Amino acid sequence: MWIHETRPDERKTLTAAFAGYGVDAFDVMIYTLLIPTLMAAWQMSKPEAGYIATGTLITSSIGGWAAGVLADRYGRVRILQLTVLWFSVFTFASGFTSSYEQLFVTRALQGFGFGGEWSVGSVLVAEVIRPQHRGKAVGLVQSSWAVGWAAAALASWAVHALAPPDLAWHVLFWLGVLPALLILYIRRNLEEPAIYREHREHRARQAAAADAGRFLEIFSPKLVGTTIRASLLATGMQGAYYAVTTWLPTYLATERHLSVHKTNGYLLVLISGSFLGYLTSAYLSDRIGRRRCFILFAASAGALIVSYTQIPITDSMMLGLGFPLGFFLSGIFSGMGAYLSELFPSRVRGSGQGFCYNVGRALGAICPALVGSLSETMPFGSAIGYVAASAYLLVILSALTLPETRGRELT
Repeated sequence: MWIHETRPDERKTLTAAFAGYGVDAFDVMIYTLLIPTLMAAWQMSKPEAGYIATGTLITSSIGGWAAGVLADRYGRVRILQLTVLWFSVFTFASGFTSSYEQLFVTRALQGFGFGGEWSVGSVLVAEVIRPQHRGKAVGLVQSSWAVGWAAAALASWAVHALAPPDLAWHVLFWLGVLPALLILYIRRNLEEPAIYREHREHRARQAAAADAGRFLEIFSPKLVGTTIRASLLATGMQGAYYAVTTWLPTYLATERHLSVHKTNGYLLVLISGSFLGYLTSAYLSDRIGRRRCFILFAASAGALIVSYTQIPITDSMMLGLGFPLGFFLSGIFSGMGAYLSELFPSRVRGSGQGFCYNVGRALGAICPALVGSLSETMPFGSAIGYVAASAYLLVILSALTLPETRGRELT
């Protein structure tokens, strides 16, 4: 297996990034599981619930680009620690809120760290791992999202079994502070990538004036086309993903009338498919190329989402479709971290990757709110299906216009 060929420093970096993205997922997905409870507790409408999700994604886009810029300047490892601490603290603070407005603020603040963690962690892995394994390594890190999501679903099941709903949602948010312990592992085991250290030494020899505004180079004539097209690619991926995952627990609870325990059971099938999809896509992105993999997974996920939400099916059929839906819905992301790293030169890699992925997240963040608004005038499942399918069409069109980068050496 390829992972046995990695060096100790590569494995430590993979471990830290895997854990970081996993706990990031836990803190983000807890809210999606709690939407039905909070709607009942605060008489919160579907559009308001969507606005909270959208607000978090928009701030995460700002935090993601900012963290990428800071990582180019102050180091990947240092900024990674800051992002983990940030999103842990504000997830914990969400447990003390008592209204829609308060939760909107704490989740928006949490988003800054949530967006930053992925931007920094994926660049760190891409720069440490050798080119022949880069796609698989970054894909492995992406798969930890499914692990964190599963942990959130299991925690939701356990806490709701032990505590009444009006206390359970507080406890689940409070559990979000535990990821802060990951900082201890990062401090003890991670060093800056050699390619970053070399570039920093080169930059230190330059005059400060000559280096000012370097992070804006992604908008230069040479790179701006890549920046725009990569941002649209990320927009489609994340718009579809958050349109589905933000609202799926609510769809199962309100449209399919499933209990909390049954909803979590359906989600665990979806999450199991997601984990396998991440790993399979990670292998395929190195095998058949980044672009072909994106197009394959986008077309498959779009078709499955339409089947899942708009074709009359039984609960048992829905359970069976959950596995392939999760497989393609999540697997499409595996090649993204490696792809964005390969599109930009080292001096602006953090800025470029952070900007494209997180602008995509900001624009894609419109989708959960759009689903909430459309559901006021059409069936809930139809709203989810139309929005997600449109977003995947954008993925396919964007991928067709971008270059293939499989095996590219980072410079």
